[in-house]
Amino acid sequence: MLDKELLEILVCPVSKAPLIWLEDRNQLACKASGLAYPIRDGIPVLLEEEAHPLSDEELRQL
Repeated sequence: MLDKELLEILVCPVSKAPLIWLEDRNQLACKASGLAYPIRDGIPVLLEEEAHPLSDEELRQL
């Protein structure tokens, strides 16, 4: 589980836009960049090379 205060200050390293917590996938997603970042052991991994692109359907659901 992510701390809500932490989530409020985290931004996408690519677009600098806010991140959306996808709790069911244990990821942080950015609608602006279309990338999702993993959360490992409760720690967001906000590295572009660790992110994966979101599908068009996933982006629509954000």
